[in-house]
Amino acid sequence: MSSWLGGIGSGLGQSLGQVGGSLSSFTGQISNFTKDMLLEGVEEVGDAATELQVSNSKLADLNASFTTQKSEYDRLKKLHAELEEKLEASEIQIKQQSAEYRTLLQQKDVEISHLKARQSVLQEEVQNLQHSAQSASVGLAVLPVTTTSSTTTSSSVSSFSSRPSGSNQGFHSDEMDLSDAIWSQQEINRLSTEVMRLEAEVAHWRRMSQASTAAGAGNGDQGEILKLQRTIKDLREEMSREVDEHQHELTALQDAQRQKMADVSRRHREELAEYEERIEELEEQIQSGGGQASSPSDASKLLELQKTMKSLQEATEQREKQLSELSASLEEAQTKQASLQLERDEAQEENAGLLQNYTRLQTSVAELQTRVQEQEGKALQKAQLDHEIQVLRQNLAAAEKEIERLKNLDESEPKEEVEHADILELNTIIGTLRQEKDVLEQEKLNLQERLKAAEEQTVSNNGAESESLEDLQAELERREKVLRATQEERDTLMSELEELDQQNQEATQHMISVKEQLSGQLKEAEAELSRLTTELNTTKDQKRAVEQELETQKEKISQSAFTLNDLHMGKQQLERTVKELKDKLGHAQEQGREARKEISELKKTLQEKEEQLSVTREELVQTGERGTGAQAADEELAGKKKELSDLRRELDEIRSSQEKVMSEDYELKMENRRLKEESEQALGKVEELNRQMMENQTAVNRTVREKETRIEALKLEKNQLEDELRQTERTLTEQSKQYQQTIEELTRARSMDASALQTEHERAIKLNQEKDMEIAQLKRDIEQLASDHRDTNEMLSITVSGQKQLTDLLQEKDVFMDTLKQNAAETQMEMENSISVATREAEALRQALEEKERQLGGMKEENSHLKEEIDRIRDQQSRPQPLAEPRTLDIITELETEITQLKSSRNGLEEEVQTLRRTMEEQQTSLLLSQQSLQAQQSELEQANARHQQTTLNYDKLIHARDEEIARLQQGRADSPPVQGEVILQEDKTQSLNQENGNEKHDLSKVEIEKLVKGIKEKETEISQLNEKNLSLTKQLDQLVVSRDEVGKLSQVILQKDLEIQALHARVSMGGGGGHSQDVMFLQQQLQAYAVEREQVLAVLNEKTRENSQLRSDYHRLMDIMAGKEAALLKLQQENQRLLNMSDPSGSQEMFKETIQNLSRIIREKDIEIDALTQKCQTLVTVLQSSGGESGTGSGGVSSNQFEELLQERDTLKQQVKKMEEWKQQVITTVKNMQHESAQLQEELIKLQGQVSADSDCSSKLSVDYSRLIQSYEQKERRLGSLSQELAQVQQTITQLSTTKDVLLGKLGSVAQTPEVVVAQSSAPSLTADAPSHQTASTVNNEKQQEDLGSLRAQLAEKETVIRTLQENNHRLSNSASASESEQRNQAAEVQQIKDRLDTLQRSVREKDLLIKAKGDQLSQVSETLRNRENDNEVLKQAVTNLKERALILEMDVKKLKEENELVAARSREKESEFRALQETNMQVSLLLREKEFELSAMSDKAATVERMLKDKEQGKSGELNQLLNEIKSMQEKAVAFQQERDQVMMALKQKQMETTALQTELQHMRDKEQRLNLELERLRNHLLEIEDSYTREALAAEDRETELRRKVTLLDDKLATSSNAVENASQQASMQVESLQEQLSRVVKQRDDALIQLRTSQEQVNQYAVSLSNLQMVLEQFQQEEKAMYSAELDKLKREKEEWRTKAQRLEDQASALQMNLDEANAALDSASRLTDQLDLKEELIEELKKQVDVRQEMLEEAQKKLMNLLNSTEGKIDKVLMRNLFLGYFHTPKTKRADVMRLMGNVLGLSREDVDKMLEEDGRQGITGWMSGWLGSRGAQSVPNTPQRPTIGQSLNSSFSEMFVKFLEVESTPSLPAPTLPVHDIKPLSAPPPRRTSSAASSTATGTAGASKRAGEANPFLAPRSAAVPLLAGSGSGGSGGHLLMKPISDALPTFTPVPVSAEASGGAVLKDLLKQ
Repeated sequence: MSSWLGGIGSGLGQSLGQVGGSLSSFTGQISNFTKDMLLEGVEEVGDAATELQVSNSKLADLNASFTTQKSEYDRLKKLHAELEEKLEASEIQIKQQSAEYRTLLQQKDVEISHLKARQSVLQEEVQNLQHSAQSASVGLAVLPVTTTSSTTTSSSVSSFSSRPSGSNQGFHSDEMDLSDAIWSQQEINRLSTEVMRLEAEVAHWRRMSQASTAAGAGNGDQGEILKLQRTIKDLREEMSREVDEHQHELTALQDAQRQKMADVSRRHREELAEYEERIEELEEQIQSGGGQASSPSDASKLLELQKTMKSLQEATEQREKQLSELSASLEEAQTKQASLQLERDEAQEENAGLLQNYTRLQTSVAELQTRVQEQEGKALQKAQLDHEIQVLRQNLAAAEKEIERLKNLDESEPKEEVEHADILELNTIIGTLRQEKDVLEQEKLNLQERLKAAEEQTVSNNGAESESLEDLQAELERREKVLRATQEERDTLMSELEELDQQNQEATQHMISVKEQLSGQLKEAEAELSRLTTELNTTKDQKRAVEQELETQKEKISQSAFTLNDLHMGKQQLERTVKELKDKLGHAQEQGREARKEISELKKTLQEKEEQLSVTREELVQTGERGTGAQAADEELAGKKKELSDLRRELDEIRSSQEKVMSEDYELKMENRRLKEESEQALGKVEELNRQMMENQTAVNRTVREKETRIEALKLEKNQLEDELRQTERTLTEQSKQYQQTIEELTRARSMDASALQTEHERAIKLNQEKDMEIAQLKRDIEQLASDHRDTNEMLSITVSGQKQLTDLLQEKDVFMDTLKQNAAETQMEMENSISVATREAEALRQALEEKERQLGGMKEENSHLKEEIDRIRDQQSRPQPLAEPRTLDIITELETEITQLKSSRNGLEEEVQTLRRTMEEQQTSLLLSQQSLQAQQSELEQANARHQQTTLNYDKLIHARDEEIARLQQGRADSPPVQGEVILQEDKTQSLNQENGNEKHDLSKVEIEKLVKGIKEKETEISQLNEKNLSLTKQLDQLVVSRDEVGKLSQVILQKDLEIQALHARVSMGGGGGHSQDVMFLQQQLQAYAVEREQVLAVLNEKTRENSQLRSDYHRLMDIMAGKEAALLKLQQENQRLLNMSDPSGSQEMFKETIQNLSRIIREKDIEIDALTQKCQTLVTVLQSSGGESGTGSGGVSSNQFEELLQERDTLKQQVKKMEEWKQQVITTVKNMQHESAQLQEELIKLQGQVSADSDCSSKLSVDYSRLIQSYEQKERRLGSLSQELAQVQQTITQLSTTKDVLLGKLGSVAQTPEVVVAQSSAPSLTADAPSHQTASTVNNEKQQEDLGSLRAQLAEKETVIRTLQENNHRLSNSASASESEQRNQAAEVQQIKDRLDTLQRSVREKDLLIKAKGDQLSQVSETLRNRENDNEVLKQAVTNLKERALILEMDVKKLKEENELVAARSREKESEFRALQETNMQVSLLLREKEFELSAMSDKAATVERMLKDKEQGKSGELNQLLNEIKSMQEKAVAFQQERDQVMMALKQKQMETTALQTELQHMRDKEQRLNLELERLRNHLLEIEDSYTREALAAEDRETELRRKVTLLDDKLATSSNAVENASQQASMQVESLQEQLSRVVKQRDDALIQLRTSQEQVNQYAVSLSNLQMVLEQFQQEEKAMYSAELDKLKREKEEWRTKAQRLEDQASALQMNLDEANAALDSASRLTDQLDLKEELIEELKKQVDVRQEMLEEAQKKLMNLLNSTEGKIDKVLMRNLFLGYFHTPKTKRADVMRLMGNVLGLSREDVDKMLEEDGRQGITGWMSGWLGSRGAQSVPNTPQRPTIGQSLNSSFSEMFVKFLEVESTPSLPAPTLPVHDIKPLSAPPPRRTSSAASSTATGTAGASKRAGEANPFLAPRSAAVPLLAGSGSGGSGGHLLMKPISDALPTFTPVPVSAEASGGAVLKDLLKQ
């Protein structure tokens, strides 16, 4: 884990470093930007837009870098969060496990107590059964059974009582560990077996009692049986009493011990406090006395004080010494013994190793094997030492165990326990005394220092002594008092210590005996020590001698082995070189093929080298497998290198001896070839290294790939987890939104009426179901996540362990890779050089020499590397770590650095852990509170169960009492046996019932244990089943509530039985003789009836008790489940919180909080339900107790009605269970819906991720484009620069041409036009030839910087040639001008001649230029070759000297080898002499053996003769015979011994023979080696001669080349002299051209001035750009500040919004809680108001049908309107009968106020005048038309007239004219009227009456409602058809509302309406529904 955390810490550090690097790169980019802007200058575009684009692009770059850094930061943050999660998860798991274990232990203790209680109950039942058996007559067969049972019970009791003595050891410890849990399980098993046994006893006693009842008459043994039973009972009581007393004694002892400990500790504390006070007082006195002088008397008192303190200290020290001396001596003895043992073993092992090495060193070849065996021997030594240390440790452990066992034995008895406690107290007191001693010593030192100071002050201050003496005396007196007090306390302490010592003496006797044994062992160990030291000294001396011999032989053998190996290698190399030389000599004539053949030979040699290297590697691998590994290989390499150097020195010496004959040139050649071969060897080595590197790289790549795959897998898992987390977050956010919506809907529902509330409620239920489904799904997802998390944890732990190893490996590999890369780079360079050598045949010599130089440098570097490695290996060898690998130091340093890093990371993590622990502690406090509440509930339930059990016991006792009373009455009534039998039967029945009840309880306890075990194992499954368990609990508790009525009935039955018993008492008192038999019969019948009833009652009671026990077990299980669920919920909450912190810190956090609050609210509701259930249980218990107090007799009957009621209640409970199951299914559906929503959110998240990736891709593309633009910009700048340079060159050439032209024209002024033309023609081509050459030179200059010097020289030469040609031309032109003045006649001929001359001159000039160029190149090449040759010669000379030295070294080595060979020969001679001596001894032994055999044969003969004589003298001389036989036996044994000795000698001879043969083979081997070495030397000498020959040849060839080159140089010098003459001639002509050049200079100066002006302008522009840049930077900074301000403002705004949302959430929570209460009320109301919903459904169907009809009517109405319009248009002015009839009828339908209008309309229709109509109306006003109208119409009018007259408002009459209304009325009346819908009376009746609470308000509201309805009706139709008043039409618009009349509007959608129920603003929907229900 630490390595993993360290890796994470390093990752964090790297990421932080990256952040810093990115910031530095950011600043660097800004600085580069400013530099670029400043350096752009004139070439930059002066456009502001381009600058802005550039700046924008750079800003985009910066933003991209910022985003990358931000992503890195986020990633690190996630990592950190994940680590925190892991920590939290691990801590939670640990706490859960500990909590589970504690709960388990508590449960087990509870079960044990239950079983003990059950045992006591069963024992009581056994006693009761024995009582019943005593009353009956028992047979003889009873006795043995009872005795056995008593013995078993006593054994059980003893077994039970045996445990507490052992269990009281853990009395003080509060926590219980696993051993206690195991013991509790064993106790449970034991008690269960005890219970079973007791049950068996009970069954036996029941059988016995039945047998006794069957037998009837009692026998004479009854008294004995009773006595035995009494004795058994007494014994049992005594046993129980003894057990109790024993337990009391134990507790008393423990209490006494505790009190004693407390007293001692208290006393010690008080003493400490007193000592501290005294010390403070003394210090104060010293301080006060410091200023004053002290007298000599004071000093004496101080000395006395010190003496007393010393005495005290000595007393304490003596006490300490007594205790510590024995332990110290013991430990010293043990340590001495262990060290001596180790030293002895080491010495023995070293001796053995040295002897082995000595024997092995005789063989000269196996030097490496000896080292391996030494190391193996040392490893074995270490292993043996470790083994012995372990053995000693085991012995120590065994001794400690024995001491512990003895202590345990002491502790087994309580008195010895007390003694042990006293010992512990003594130890504590001794510890405190030691501390006090230390304190007193410190005080003594302080006092001494102060005394010194006081003495010094006394010397200085003698004057002030008299004044301070009195004070000092007073202080001294006070101190003396203190001293006395301390002495008294010391005495008390000593007395206490003596008491403790007396107590301790008995306990320490055993320790003393042990110490005596140990002292005896110590003495033995000391004796062994002295013996071992002597042995050690001798062995050390022997070891030194052997080591010296070893070292000498080691050195010799290592030298010989190295020389042999290197000679072998050299021999192979020289053989190869000989072959190559032969091939070269054979093909020396064919020079063209030499290079190819050399290449082929090189390839061959390379292959051979590879094979050799592979062979050597195999050998190295084999040696590594033997055990040496890397060290041996390095040592071999070092030795080989040494031998190589020696051989080379020898070769040098041989070469120097033969230098006289051979020349240096030949040596050069051969040295070159040797160097080639060495380079080839080096190449072969390099290739081998490359191969190794490739293998290492492949291995590293493999490991890296594996790591990458693991990391990728982990990343994938992490991404999956993150996706799932995001999904969950989204689902939670959606949940919160949905919850908010539901809350808003609920607030709306408060203001709605009953129907709307019903629909809202249904919708809310659906939503709730969906949410519950989603919650369940989320829980499953979370469980899956947890499992995935565990898997990832396991994966991470595996990968972390792998990563640690991989990191170590990778670090080593990286170091190795760096070195290999350097080597590879060097080797690649060398390979390329060698390839170029092979390809270039023309420049073979020069390049070969350069390559050799490089190779030499590489070889030197490699040699230096190898030397460093050799030094390092030597250092490692010199270090005293034989088994340490060469890289241990590096590894150690790396590990130390890693440790420091890990420590720093650990400190950081510890801080994080502390913060996490704080949060965890807070969560734990909340958990503890919840656990406390749960425990309180559990305790309440247990109390309820206990009460219930007590009530049952009371009932049983009452029944027993009643039965006994009945039995007594019956015995008093008549002593007839059948009655007694009945009574006994009755009692048996009751007891059997009680026994069954007990069995059921026992079974239930077993079931509880099994359920608890299952609950621990299957916790997750039980969490999912929680709702079902809650339902079952509620159902069972409801059943308990039902059982209250039954208990009441039972109590009544018991009262009846009491009355009957009283009647029986009266009869007994009153009864006469005649009525006895009838009474007896009557009583028997009653008894039978009572028995039946009592059995029924007991069955019911048993069922109730069983149900109660089941409920109790269920409740316990549910409480456990609830606790687990709460823990799981807490874990979920923590995970949700953590996920919130990880993913979305702002918005989703609050939604999470809301969801968590909702969950907590649900939990609270569940808790409330549980509380309600507990209350129900308590009430049940109280009812049972009350009924138990009242119930008298144990008999009664249960009627069929009661059973029917119980069945009905069961059915109702089943219905409730079904409802709860439906609710559970709804919850599941809601959870499923939530899952779907989470899937949608996941898809959205994936889309967002795609967008983010696209954005990142876009940003990367933009950055790439930006880099490309910058590159193109730089390229363009470069092109511009080159173009400007070319332009300047072109301008210069033009100016040169123009100047030359002007000069020529000026000079040729006198000459005719023809020569001028010639001059122009001649000068122009030269100039034109000049310009391109200049251009080419400039291009060459741009291409190659290395050839600058050559090009410049060529340009100079060309310029000189141009000057010469111009001078010659000028000279000739002047001559021709002078000639033309004299000879004008011959102009044409001379012109032609001049032309020819010019052409020839130009040709010659060109040729000369070319020659000069070629010669200059040749000269430079020759000079370079000469320099190279000189360097090569020097190098070769050095090589020759090196070779000479090597030859000398080789000769020295050969001499050493010869000496060693001589030594080996001398040794072989010694071995041969030893062998001869052995042979002689062998011969002597064989002779002795023969003699012994001869003696044996003689003895056997003698024995035969003796036997014969004995046979003759058998009778008389038996004693002599026996003696002779014994002698014969002894002789035979001696013969056998002689034979064995002979065999041993033969074996030794054979061994010696084997050794001699081995020595001979070794001698032969050495001789062969000598021959081989001699051959090798001869070959080397021959090879050296050949090399020197070739070297001389090469030197001669080089001399020839040198002569040729010198000749060429002389020729070139001559040419140079001629050219110098030409140059001198040309210089004269150049003076002429100086003037023209001066003119050109003036022009150039002008150009320069122009350029300066341009420069100034450009500088000004640059300044402007700088200003603009600074402005841009300012703008940038402002922009950044604005962005910061924006971000801060947004942050503040977000914080405010967050706070607002929090407040809103709290408010909404309050509202939700209130609404929840309202909802509960509404649910209660809605459950009972289900019939209203049915009616409403019917009404809704009716409404839908009516709506359809209304639509049809509407269509018909529209059609009729169209027809009517047509009719109106067609029948204008016609009168119809139907119309008149309708008018007539309408008159009566209209109200009286409007009838006048109707009459006027009728008159207008009939054509009457207005005056007539007015008159009629006046008459109507007087007497009324209605009289005759009603009489005429009769009953029809009465039918059609409506009950309530309806009046239209004034506004409507104003709105529309009467004619329009009339037309509409006609349209309406033309359609047939609907029949009035009839409603059932019982449906509407409840709504008509107002509620009783609000009669007045309801009445008023109903009145207003009806009035409104009538008004609306009136507004709708002025001419209303006959219609039911219960079905009014829809109200239209108000007064002056819409334009259209109400007659044209459609009829209402809801025709059948109820009377509206008024709802006040304050009243909620629930209250309204309650009022409705009450109606």
